[in-house]
Amino acid sequence: MSPQKESGVLARLATPLIILATIIWGSSFVVMKSSVDVLPTFWLLAIRFSASAIVLAIVFLPRWKVCDRQYLIGGTVMGFCLFVAYAFQTYGLAGTTPGKNAFFTAIYCVIVPFLYWVIARRRPDRFNILAAFLCIAGIALVSITGDNASAFCPGDVLTLIGGFFFACHIVAVAKYSEGRDIFILTTLQFASFAVFSWIGVLVTRTPVSPEVFNQSLLFGLAYLVVFASCGALLFQNIGQKYTAPATAAVLLSLEAPFGVVFSILFANERPTVLMFLGFALIFLAVVCSETKFSFLFPGKKGVDKG
Repeated sequence: MSPQKESGVLARLATPLIILATIIWGSSFVVMKSSVDVLPTFWLLAIRFSASAIVLAIVFLPRWKVCDRQYLIGGTVMGFCLFVAYAFQTYGLAGTTPGKNAFFTAIYCVIVPFLYWVIARRRPDRFNILAAFLCIAGIALVSITGDNASAFCPGDVLTLIGGFFFACHIVAVAKYSEGRDIFILTTLQFASFAVFSWIGVLVTRTPVSPEVFNQSLLFGLAYLVVFASCGALLFQNIGQKYTAPATAAVLLSLEAPFGVVFSILFANERPTVLMFLGFALIFLAVVCSETKFSFLFPGKKGVDKG
């Protein structure tokens, strides 16, 4: 397939790929919670992303001829932002519930439009801002109501910091993916992520007993490598390459409600009326970001974006 045809196909699949990524991540919250309970954070991240980098490097071996210094810089910046985000999110998950962790991580959907404004000098329109706040309100209702609405705890603070760096990662992908092969960038992102994680292992010097690598943990690690990393993160980067950062942030925030759905199915969380109201607000936020409510103004050629 020619580069032009490939770009056309990927551009049409951008939104579905991002949504598919959020479904996979929603399921991974339960897997991450069980894995982080037996494996130290940096060990978990180092193993996960080393394996992911090796898999993608082999799969996309014919594409490596395009790699140059700018690819290395872009991949390293993306990997660093994602490493810091995941480290804080994973440490936060050890001290809070999966639902609250999903919510506080998703704070990036409000941060991204303004952060991208600072970096790229592109002002978010009123629909981007409205969608971001609708989204965060919906996620609050979905994730931290009922039994989850306990007092703010240290795990929540760590997760919020992780959310900020997830916003940095989204902006970094938008900046460095333009005009570059997203498959090679993603592989370099994973490789740099793995390097930072192994540095974390050396610094923390947390011992790991071979006995922890039982069948359950190995299954969880395989799921995180194949689906949550090689699959979902690659889908995210492809989708973001062809989607405005503010819109991508709102779509990516679907991870939170999917996380709650899988927690209800597999971790005994109970649905509430407020949860369903939250789902409705998140859906409205996605419609706002994707369409800017243009279907409400059929007589106009465009909708005011200022």
